[in-house]
Amino acid sequence: MKKISHTKNKKIGILIVDDHPIMRRGLAELINLEKDLVVCGEADSVKTALEFIKTHKPRVALVDLSLKNENGLELIKDIKARFPTVLMLVLSMHDEAFYAERALRAGAKGYIMKQQATTQVLVAIRRILGGDVYLSDLMSSKVLRKVTGEKDHKTDSSVERLSDRELEVFRMIGTGLGTRQIAEKLSRSVKTVETYREHIKLKLDLKDSSELVQNAIQWLHSNS
Repeated sequence: MKKISHTKNKKIGILIVDDHPIMRRGLAELINLEKDLVVCGEADSVKTALEFIKTHKPRVALVDLSLKNENGLELIKDIKARFPTVLMLVLSMHDEAFYAERALRAGAKGYIMKQQATTQVLVAIRRILGGDVYLSDLMSSKVLRKVTGEKDHKTDSSVERLSDRELEVFRMIGTGLGTRQIAEKLSRSVKTVETYREHIKLKLDLKDSSELVQNAIQWLHSNS
């Protein structure tokens, strides 16, 4: 489902990509109070988001990483490749410690936890419109420590070695989904998901599937 509002004024157009109607409505009400910003459209899936951007060319896209059975990181990569002038800001419930850097590498210009959205989204939007990157103070410090070679003991470096797709599979395993269910959600073959599982076990030094499930559950619990 796609909801679109049109505007003929010179306000900066913003697209909200989120599969929660209440979240979209709240963000739209907040943004539309600004004199120079307007929510020009809403999308609840990758397909509707890409269609809207192609047709209406918003300046900014606010993107949730979890879109029903779809991957927001993959959407960000698609937007960067197809519409490089669109600035992307991630709003997510996922821990920024594990996803912010991935989002930036994919093409986003900023990352906000949804809990901070009402207080920080306007600041973040204006920051990226000004050509800067927006991260929380905590995440900025983490990135700086990484650049300077200082170890960050608060994060699990082994999990950080997982690719974006492997991390997504790892998270799904932690929610209790089996291989076939994951394959259906990702529109991939069972064999492909089994390959992801093997790669994850290798990178995390896990002996078997039971250990994989246990670690995935523990990781998800500690980062939810």
